[in-house]
Amino acid sequence: MTSVMVKPEPKSDTVTAAPPLSIGSEARQASQASQLKPVKYESNQSRPFLAGKRKKDDDSISGWALSDSDDDDDDKAKGQSSGQKDPPPKRSSPKLKKAKVEERPPSPHGRTYYIDEPDDFFETSVPPVNDTYRFYLNKVTGLEKRYNTGALHIKEILSPLFGTLKESVQFNYCFDIAWMLQQYPPEFRDKPVLIVHGDKREAKARLLQQAQPYSQVRFCQAKLDIAFGTHHTKMMLLWYEEGFRVVILTSNMIRADWYQKTQGLWMSPLYLRLPKGSPETAGESPTLFKRDLLEYLGAYRAPEITDWIQRIREHDLSETRVYLIGSTPGRYLGSDMERWGHLRLRKLLHDHTRPIPNEEKWPVIGQFSSIGSMGVDKTKWLAGEFQRTLTTLGKSSLRPDPPMHLIYPSVDDVRTSLEGYPAGGSLPYSIQTAQKQLWLHSYFHRWQAETTGRSHAMPHIKTYMRASPDFTQLAWFLVTSANLSKAAWGALEKNNTQVMVRSYELGVLYVPSAFVSDTTFPVQMDVFPATTSSTSFPVPFDLPPKRYSSKDQPWMWNIPYTQAPDTHGNIWVPS
Repeated sequence: MTSVMVKPEPKSDTVTAAPPLSIGSEARQASQASQLKPVKYESNQSRPFLAGKRKKDDDSISGWALSDSDDDDDDKAKGQSSGQKDPPPKRSSPKLKKAKVEERPPSPHGRTYYIDEPDDFFETSVPPVNDTYRFYLNKVTGLEKRYNTGALHIKEILSPLFGTLKESVQFNYCFDIAWMLQQYPPEFRDKPVLIVHGDKREAKARLLQQAQPYSQVRFCQAKLDIAFGTHHTKMMLLWYEEGFRVVILTSNMIRADWYQKTQGLWMSPLYLRLPKGSPETAGESPTLFKRDLLEYLGAYRAPEITDWIQRIREHDLSETRVYLIGSTPGRYLGSDMERWGHLRLRKLLHDHTRPIPNEEKWPVIGQFSSIGSMGVDKTKWLAGEFQRTLTTLGKSSLRPDPPMHLIYPSVDDVRTSLEGYPAGGSLPYSIQTAQKQLWLHSYFHRWQAETTGRSHAMPHIKTYMRASPDFTQLAWFLVTSANLSKAAWGALEKNNTQVMVRSYELGVLYVPSAFVSDTTFPVQMDVFPATTSSTSFPVPFDLPPKRYSSKDQPWMWNIPYTQAPDTHGNIWVPS
């Protein structure tokens, strides 16, 4: 399958070609072939979205890949839920077939799409970070400056503003290694970097090839023993002369993810080294973050991470106020069922939140960039086990059925975005999956983010929360790599006696008891420009969410959109 579009006029002559990207899913491969056969939007009507002249980009090459797919179709996985060994991969499976992949530019627009950020885009001193919640959005090129004041770019995260770097680890799904290394400041660029990835076979070979010019880069391949799983965790471990820092985020290590998309991250405080001879229990936080991070890293069973596990043990993580929620592949029984995925979230909400009067009126909100297969009706997973998790509040036995609002961009959201239709390459909901779960679409709400200036920066961020009926309070908030899928969150099996998780995921949970004396967080009304501290929580999109109208359709990456041009005068034609 290929998709073809009109090419806009190059915006900059200064951008250099990027090396090939590592890719991981059919959606990421097939959504991009837009460069080979540009299709012109033809209409006698005026074109309000046309941005200058267009010409074919000679640098454009097939194979662009940006996003991840969580389509763990039950039919494909048939027979695996009972605990037996996975069957050998079938060549006919679209997820596992060996597709011929050529070099890829860093964007579906081609290499010349990106413009350089303005001179005042990056901070020259420590930015006004919100030190209460340490939750940040990424900077977005093309927004008013005030909407980036207090947001963070990868260059700032890796800069001397936050520490004198000695060594780092990058956990992620997709890498453009040359671009990633360019984000490190020159004085840190040659410091050792360990890349933790889940690529296999040809994809792994391409990733290793990317790193050949860079002797400072080493690799750790995450074990993926269950079919259709991915290494989707996005985390940085940063070891400084001054101490240690953890960053948990939603962005891939490619330029497109840091350019005109909405992303989120949690940045830890600077963790200082413990005095020599400190007991093993030293440096723990009230949220047991240190224990849980060490357990998550240990789940890789990888010798390449051993030194990092020891380094973390030697640092003081006691200031951490968030809870870690990870997913690691496997089938878990008994008490181990609550270690990972949505049952881990359920356990934390049970133990660390409190029941709220009229909680059946408090809606659950889920916001994500990819959707997996969830069954022929809502009871199979979403409104059954997953909703039970999201509606847990303290030790109350009440399991009400509150409203559930799912935020996912509509076709028009994508069409009018900063990137135009190609933004949909990072929203890999397929027509094949959608047709099996039309019931899901009644839950959908638009992506609107006027509060953060990001209505036209399509979301790659994933967030989940419980809001008051008037949307002014939150019972809890979660930012994570986990999309709306059983692969990411896990699914119960064997009459609810075991849970099966396919993928690696990671996120952090905010509960009021760790921050404020009240049982809720107030919602921050004006997120930007950010202030150094606030007890209000900076929700990245508008509340209340706006339900789809009868004319709205969820974006699906593998069907054509030709009725109207996007912001660059393009149409979207898969074939």
